[in-house]
Amino acid sequence: MRPQNGECNFTKLLHPTRYIMPVHHPIPANDPESLRIANDPIKRSNWKLWGPYLSERQWGTVREDYSENGTAWESFPREQAGIRAYRWGEDGLMGWSDRHGQLCFSVTLWNEQDEILKERLFGLTNHEGNHGEDVKELYYYLDSTPTHSFARSLYKYPQRKFPYQEIITKNKQLDRLAPEYEIEDTGIFSENRFFDVETIYSKAGPEDLLIEIRATNRGPETAPLVLLPTLWFRNTWSWGREGEDMTARPEIRLNKHGFLETEHEQLPAYQLAFEEQPELWFTDNETHRKDAFSRHLLTDEKNALRSDKKGSKSAGYYRCKIESGKTAVLRMRLTRCEGAPAPDALFGENFSTIVKTRREEADQFYQSRIPDNIPAGEKLIMRQAFAGLLWSKQFYHFIINDWLDGDPTNPAPLARRKGRNNQWNHLFNRDVISMPDKWEYPWYAAWDLAFHMLPMAEIDPHFAKHQLSLFLREWYMHPNGQLPAYEWNFSDVNPPVHAWGVWRVYKIAQNRHHRDLAFLASSFKKLLINFTWWVNRKDPNGKNVFAGGFLGLDNIGVFDRSHGLPYGAALEQADGTAWMASYCTTMLSMALELAEDDVAYEDLASKFFEHYATITLAINGHGRYDGLWCEEDGFYYDWLTIKNTRQPLKVRSLVGLLPLIAVEILDQDKISKLTGFNKRTNWFLKYRPHLADSVSSISEDGKMRLLSVCPLDRFRSILKYLFDENEFLSPFGIRSLSKFHEKNPFTVTMENGTHSVAYTPGESDSPMFGGNSNWRGPIWFPINYLIIEALERYHHFYGDDFKVEFPTGSGNEVTLAEAARLLGERLRRLFQIDPTSGSRPAHGQSELHRCKETPEQDLVLFYEYFNAETGEGLGASHQTGWTALISRLIRKGNH
Repeated sequence: MRPQNGECNFTKLLHPTRYIMPVHHPIPANDPESLRIANDPIKRSNWKLWGPYLSERQWGTVREDYSENGTAWESFPREQAGIRAYRWGEDGLMGWSDRHGQLCFSVTLWNEQDEILKERLFGLTNHEGNHGEDVKELYYYLDSTPTHSFARSLYKYPQRKFPYQEIITKNKQLDRLAPEYEIEDTGIFSENRFFDVETIYSKAGPEDLLIEIRATNRGPETAPLVLLPTLWFRNTWSWGREGEDMTARPEIRLNKHGFLETEHEQLPAYQLAFEEQPELWFTDNETHRKDAFSRHLLTDEKNALRSDKKGSKSAGYYRCKIESGKTAVLRMRLTRCEGAPAPDALFGENFSTIVKTRREEADQFYQSRIPDNIPAGEKLIMRQAFAGLLWSKQFYHFIINDWLDGDPTNPAPLARRKGRNNQWNHLFNRDVISMPDKWEYPWYAAWDLAFHMLPMAEIDPHFAKHQLSLFLREWYMHPNGQLPAYEWNFSDVNPPVHAWGVWRVYKIAQNRHHRDLAFLASSFKKLLINFTWWVNRKDPNGKNVFAGGFLGLDNIGVFDRSHGLPYGAALEQADGTAWMASYCTTMLSMALELAEDDVAYEDLASKFFEHYATITLAINGHGRYDGLWCEEDGFYYDWLTIKNTRQPLKVRSLVGLLPLIAVEILDQDKISKLTGFNKRTNWFLKYRPHLADSVSSISEDGKMRLLSVCPLDRFRSILKYLFDENEFLSPFGIRSLSKFHEKNPFTVTMENGTHSVAYTPGESDSPMFGGNSNWRGPIWFPINYLIIEALERYHHFYGDDFKVEFPTGSGNEVTLAEAARLLGERLRRLFQIDPTSGSRPAHGQSELHRCKETPEQDLVLFYEYFNAETGEGLGASHQTGWTALISRLIRKGNH
């Protein structure tokens, strides 16, 4: 029910039950890790100087591509990763670095069977995999504190010859309809013939790093293993260029104690000591030299190593024979030379005590962050989700001007200056950033990062706020106001969720009376610039209908929406317009919050109220506005106009569900104190009667005002689709495309041919956007989470009297809060152990993870997306960025 005839007194609707939406705030605690986090913003100590900031894949990235045609995978292929020096970063196995990626440490392995050393994770390029790029290894992030005072990871290294060529060949033989050929399919792990290689990092202080490598033989027989703990400098000297990121050649050498000691013009001297002194090898991290360890060990090249015991890359050589079930343990200590412990105090009981203390502190920290009422199995899931989120930090370095020009020793072709990202020459990135996945996506994605920061805010609020602020800085944001999307195309258009991320982190990070208004105000001012870019660039006809390309949903539509449609056709996007309506309501809420302390923000609140109203009008239609609602189906669609003929593209997908998320509740008591905003809003509603419908209702008790794109009748219609198990509701969450299209594909015929969309619950059978675009059926956490949040807000307003069928047609009526909880329960089921199979649905057909009462049962992988019918995890296997939202859902489900 909405105001009629332009009246500004809102019709009374329902008296809501007073339901408090669950909002968790990090509990102020005095445990050592909490104190370290609290001190981090004021830099009393630099506990985050060292961390898991080393990438897992630097080859095949845009940064390392200087080809004329921009083919990054081919320009720096996997086979050259061990030979060529990287220009912009480094990679390694279970590695760490300082926050500027200058000094790096990782583990190199050899099982005496492989033809190459295991220095980095193996995976297929986008052209080799039948579903795009994909890492083909088993590894896990087990633990980490936010300051990385304690961290653990695990890598499973086969004892037999690694099946590199078999995996490449088999996947080439498969088409898009076949499942991927995974490393487990090769049988390489049969009879448990592998090593569990665990790395444990514990800090005695900000620049005193204790490292343990524990290699356990899980196989039935004694097996050999060579370990090469490796220390090296990122190459900042070979490029013939001067600048603050360029240095003279640094050096690692042997000191008088038999330790490795470093010298670098921008770093203090560090030493790496070994508990059991190994044979030390030296080379240089330069092209055709960095592979010296491999040539010395595998081909017995006598002169491969430097004989003068110095270089920019060094390793300790350990050769072990490990009995079945036994563990070989290596201990090292990387310490700043100034203030380092005496040589005889580096190891022994002191070392063990520090590791034990840091482990206990990590447990204590998470006990204060994870409620006691959460079951033990879900606590384990949360703990590993947080670990993956923290291990996915990466030092990211990219200076576009330098990259476009190339270096004197490696100039870029002239075509590069008119090619990829040439309009982003202001971009200067040199920061630790939260990555979606450090192998498949070793570069940031702006809309992913906004979702990452919600779970991050629960454990490290300062880092969460800093990350969101970073992307609004002038060396990230384009002068025109656009945020960089991702390195393959910074100009692509991600959904505008950054404001939502800022607003949610602002509220999660501190309780009501201690919130960071300075963070909110600073972010809001810069978001105004970004909002203006959207209005000016992505509303081509000035009708408040926004078309932003694929908007993160890749191949969900009939066409490739990132490119112009043929023959003058025009597309009105329901998702683009809904995203902008949501952007408006978020900015409105932020402005109202800031207006409590500064009346100047009242004007901006009025601006965003008016924007919201006009966009909502464009979505729902009125008078000369046709709208995006299809009355026949009771659903929102994209609409296509060809030669003055307008028709809905009747694809029931997330595109039509997104208007649900553009909902906000305003506190009437707060608004009543803002006289300017009240006056202007009431005038607007009185003298713009055709826009009055944009405000849905005011609660009977007069305390709340609901802003919702979806009028009540349309809201109910969409919910029937949303909760229908034959449409969107799967056993594991909300499908990205309705199951209706499994038997009823949608097709549209144009002059350039027939375009079709069909339901595909798992890997995509469409080449659109490359092999790993999968929005035609699978479960995706970010949109599911937004829908759950929206349902909670609707319930907060409508209360317990508003009931829906869940599932549709079941006769089981629940409140919207219960529907949100039940939806979250289905998503949580992805990671819970099924009592019948003994495995987690996300692990699919993995026999290794199905084994009961083995260590593998407690290992959890957080995939990019999930098969809507089986729950199997698909895509990137360590996308513990937005899939770490599971921690929020576990918390909500046990509220």
